[in-house]
Amino acid sequence: MFDLSKSERARETSLRPFVIFVPMAIFIAAAAASLINLDGFFAFAKLLNDWILATFSNVISWAVFGFVFTSFGVILTPLGKVTIGGAGAARTLQPWSWFSITLCTTIAIGILFWAMAEPMYHLYEPGGAARGIAAASDEAKAFSLVTLFMNWAVSPYAIYTVAALTFALAYHNLGKPYSVSGPFIALLGRPLPKPVAAFLDAAILLALIMGMAASLGAGMLLLSGGVADMTGLPNGPVLLALVAAAIGVVVLISSLTGLLRGIRVLSVINTWFFFVFVGVILLFGPTREIFTQGGAAILSYAGEFLDRSLFIGAASDDGEWAKGWTTFYFANWLAWAPVTAMFLGRIARGYTVRAFVLVNLILPALFSMLWMSVFGVFAMETDFGQGGALKQTLDTVGPEGVMFRALDYIPLTSLLIPVVLILSFISYVTAADSNTEAISQICKTHDAPMTEADETEPTAPRLKIIWVILLCLMAWIMVAFSGIDGVRMLSNVGGLPALFVVLGLQVCLIRMVFQAEALDRMHPADAGTTENV
Repeated sequence: MFDLSKSERARETSLRPFVIFVPMAIFIAAAAASLINLDGFFAFAKLLNDWILATFSNVISWAVFGFVFTSFGVILTPLGKVTIGGAGAARTLQPWSWFSITLCTTIAIGILFWAMAEPMYHLYEPGGAARGIAAASDEAKAFSLVTLFMNWAVSPYAIYTVAALTFALAYHNLGKPYSVSGPFIALLGRPLPKPVAAFLDAAILLALIMGMAASLGAGMLLLSGGVADMTGLPNGPVLLALVAAAIGVVVLISSLTGLLRGIRVLSVINTWFFFVFVGVILLFGPTREIFTQGGAAILSYAGEFLDRSLFIGAASDDGEWAKGWTTFYFANWLAWAPVTAMFLGRIARGYTVRAFVLVNLILPALFSMLWMSVFGVFAMETDFGQGGALKQTLDTVGPEGVMFRALDYIPLTSLLIPVVLILSFISYVTAADSNTEAISQICKTHDAPMTEADETEPTAPRLKIIWVILLCLMAWIMVAFSGIDGVRMLSNVGGLPALFVVLGLQVCLIRMVFQAEALDRMHPADAGTTENV
């Protein structure tokens, strides 16, 4: 490993003004436009989003199915036995910490916000008119659960897996730069021209910060709604500002303490919270229905996966409906994937490719199916048992109010709601923490490879402070005064360039299959771990 002092490493890195300031300026301009002319801004964002979904919907669907095939395929090849970092490479993290950080980085606050709200949409409007399923029927329940699995399980995690595994091997085994453009050097055999690399990194960074702002906005709405429900405080700009400030402060504290302290500790706590919350709903909720409906939905998901992925067979008429749901979600996951993949690849050193697929695809997808089964069935059965109370909340309050309304109908509500608020808070913090780390790294050049200390210690504190403050401020402005629908659509627009980036990474990964033996002896490291536990 390279042995550089802090001062020497400082001289080896410099900021990339284009990558920093162009996404920042566009992000600020989008927030300003939403304030000046909300209708015009929303119409522009919707126009772009609709055009992308109409033009590239089939391309996105086929590509994502290809990512699933590639992710499972590589574990059957000699590449599956390759160790990330080379044979004998030291592990950055222990298995449980690795899984916890990976899970919390990828799901953010999404499963909390949508796990009970999304089933209400599918239950009462199952598949649009094309499906011909009666609203609020048993068939609609089954359709809802399978749709949740399509949107949140195997396919989305395959997007991350292809991108992150390619980056991990390019960075740790081939010694390529820590940037979105780094793996393409391995594919092309030569560095990308600096303007092209800067433009690529800036475009992907813009997509990520738009997505983070939309996710933060959803988290702010969920948290402020819960606090208002508990305390009776008015749910307005002041409360939203306090929530945004609290998130920003904790994200900064966590990110500035380094990978092996802040992010790891919060992720482990958050993961245990997830499992405890699942256990509580299983105990007090409709346990039998959860197991019967969830089990049946898993079998249906397996049977319908090919048809619903490619819109063939029984799902051949789902295309128009899916543009607003499954394809929309895939575009959002794609927008996050390239930069998030840098972080996921960075923390995977010391594990085999097969272990990487297990921890980044198989285990998170299984967890997501468990989560969606438990909370999806709980929400639908509660809605039926309470005369459509959750659907009424969805229509009058919005998706952020559905979970809190559902928790009113089980014991320990006064205890559960604070727990949900804490869980929601930590969920966004852990995801923002890891992505802020990736953002700070992509904004710098690395003329010398990072040492093990660089990979685990906090970096670029000023950049992190600037980005966190900007994200919190812009998200607050949009949520409090203009809404997040426009920026959420713009974040999906970032899924288009990201789609072609991930397709390029897929090609690079397939090429690595034929270089497996060389990859495994590229950069051997001392045995052991670097994590302090």
